[in-house]
Amino acid sequence: MSDTEQSRKQTRDIAFVDIVRFVMRRWLEHPAYLTRTVLGIALATIADVATPVLSGRLVTDISGRPGGVPHDAAQSALRDDALLMVGGLIALGLLSLLGRRSSYLGITHLSLAIMRRALSQGFSRVQAFSTDWHANNFAGSTVRKLTRGMWAIDTLDDTLLLLIAPEVLVLTGTTLVLAWHSPFMGAVLAVSVVLFTWLSVMLTLRYVAPSARAANRWDTKVGAAIADAVTCNAVVKAFGAEKREEHRLGRVLRAWSGRTARTWIRGTNSANLQGLASLVMRMTLVALIVFRWWQGKAGPGDVAYVLTMVFLVQGYLRDLGQQVSQVQRSVNEMEELVAIFDQAPGVKDAKSARQAAFAGGEVRFENVTFRYPGQETPLYRDLDIAIGSGSRVALVGPSGSGKTTFTKLVQRLYDTSAGRVLIDGVDVRDVTQDSLRAHIAIVPQEPMLFHRSLAENIAYARPGASQSEIERAARLANASAFIENLPEGYATLVGERGVKLSGGERQRVAIARAFLADAPLLIFDEATSSLDSESEALVQDAMHRLMQGRTVIVVAHRLSTVMELDRILVFSKGKVVEDGTHAGLIRKEDGVYRRLFELQSLEG
Repeated sequence: MSDTEQSRKQTRDIAFVDIVRFVMRRWLEHPAYLTRTVLGIALATIADVATPVLSGRLVTDISGRPGGVPHDAAQSALRDDALLMVGGLIALGLLSLLGRRSSYLGITHLSLAIMRRALSQGFSRVQAFSTDWHANNFAGSTVRKLTRGMWAIDTLDDTLLLLIAPEVLVLTGTTLVLAWHSPFMGAVLAVSVVLFTWLSVMLTLRYVAPSARAANRWDTKVGAAIADAVTCNAVVKAFGAEKREEHRLGRVLRAWSGRTARTWIRGTNSANLQGLASLVMRMTLVALIVFRWWQGKAGPGDVAYVLTMVFLVQGYLRDLGQQVSQVQRSVNEMEELVAIFDQAPGVKDAKSARQAAFAGGEVRFENVTFRYPGQETPLYRDLDIAIGSGSRVALVGPSGSGKTTFTKLVQRLYDTSAGRVLIDGVDVRDVTQDSLRAHIAIVPQEPMLFHRSLAENIAYARPGASQSEIERAARLANASAFIENLPEGYATLVGERGVKLSGGERQRVAIARAFLADAPLLIFDEATSSLDSESEALVQDAMHRLMQGRTVIVVAHRLSTVMELDRILVFSKGKVVEDGTHAGLIRKEDGVYRRLFELQSLEG
């Protein structure tokens, strides 16, 4: 299964528990921060549970005598106990403050560490996905998935650790203390809390979550629509289509806002129902304690304790209902991020993979069979090709015949279905992908540059290169002249994808990058097919210089560019139908190469 198909399947299969487990595993990766957070929460929770107990005892002390100065030992004892309770309440308040401060500082470091690591690892996984996956996923929507999931981790950490955990502890502790005073009322509170929690969870999972999931899908589409239009702004301007793109985004925004409004309204309805349930529970407990007072089974202190406890529980239950909704919202926002982590790259390094150390650059295909993901018919069947070290070979043929696929298999952008691809006698699957590609320099048809300086773009092949090495590579690539004429020279920012440069200039920067890579194997993928005559001459001159002493594979449509190469392989429907030099192939009557060459000559 391709990683694109896997992505669609796994996004649907991500469950609530998968996401909670994902977050909890990352908590355990930072035990010091987690411990500080949990201990702070425990201290604050103990203070909250004990506060109603001391408040009730204080009321009992005060109601035990009339006001004024005590004159006997009993009244003196009541006064001392009351003062002790006041001191205890102050201490509990400070303990709660210190506990919360500790938990907030702990979770700040915990969440930032997890967010930083999750985004870094998510980015790493996205980079490892196949070219097929990237071709089928908007860059804007991918960025949205990563960043939205990262911020959802922050919200989920806060909700689970700072809010729900203390709420559960306080409700449990309060229930136990109330049961100690009155088993019947403790049972009523326990049943009420369980029913309230069940109601909150069901409303969230069954009522709010489905609409939230749909809203998140449209949120991703909003990001994709904006990124698509911004990336292709030159095309938008060329056709005067600004208003058309605004209307297109408007349609997406209307769909997004409708689904988001439905989610928010359902959230409000859920909160209202939870509030009503909390009110019923609160009034039930108040009625029970008043009834016990009426029967003479409870004193003023008991009533004060229950009233204090009821308002404490009310606040926690109200928050619990909201936090359950918040957890589900965060879970929805993390689904696509967790799906990225659960998805295996289409091409993986073997555990025993070693660093590549190629010198000659000999390429050999041994009985290679290959089909693209989702295709039933293989493009290649038992393909055998040998390209000698230091030779210059052209791959020509109609579109879709398998030329570019050949170079992708050499780079191991895909794995073969059967057979082996060897470089210098080593199976490309036996070495790491990064070290393999470090031995291959690519000059593509449409070079893609980063929105960084020209020096950084050239040095991308060798980040540690000195300025003099960068300038030398630019001279060899016939790029130094136009670079030095720019106001900021090598420090010039080239714009997204290099839009500030012409096609020929971008191509020469790509060749300069290949010079700096100094790799034994060189691939040109139709490097001059979209250039004007002057740019093509400069690029071809640089290409011939770059080819010296390397194994060269040239994918070409313009046959005039391959006439001087050592060998030409003619592809047709995934097979090599002709193999020879230009001079030999042009003499073949009814040959594929000769027919293609004559057609291009007529067009010229």
